[in-house]
Amino acid sequence: MTASDHMRMQIRDRPEYASKPAPLTFRESASVAEAVAAMSDRGYGSVVVTEEDGTVTGVVTERDVMRRLVNAGRDAATTTLAEVMTREIRVARETDDLLDWLRIMSNERFRRLPVVDEAGRIKAVFTQGDFVSYTWPDLMYQAKELTRASFARNYALWLVVGGVMLYSVAMVIVVGSL
Repeated sequence: MTASDHMRMQIRDRPEYASKPAPLTFRESASVAEAVAAMSDRGYGSVVVTEEDGTVTGVVTERDVMRRLVNAGRDAATTTLAEVMTREIRVARETDDLLDWLRIMSNERFRRLPVVDEAGRIKAVFTQGDFVSYTWPDLMYQAKELTRASFARNYALWLVVGGVMLYSVAMVIVVGSL
């Protein structure tokens, strides 16, 4: 498999996709207190808000809780996820290109990406960190190949530069010994 094959990999084709833990999901009617307790227990930074059939309607992050609940002085036990969730979210399909989403997340500055199947049901949540760790070996391989190609393409230039440097060192030695 070449670097370009790795760079065009679908999200579901990554070995890590199958081993990602199930996303933490709640309905809109759940209280923020319930969601935060589950987030704390599992060490998650967000919950995905879904319909009964698993289709995604929004996400609630730690930042949403801080801004829309704590800062607003609301009660977590009586405030529902529907009141604090982010509704306009980006959702990836399992068949989408991995690197495309890494670029989108970086450019649009969001860190969590729900991944859904063909019916729109939640399958996983990828973070920006997941994408970077999954593509890091591929990016390193590509950088190595580009460096190798650049050196080969500019071989004559490297010979001239190396020759000039060798001549300069030789001259310093000869002049210094006089």
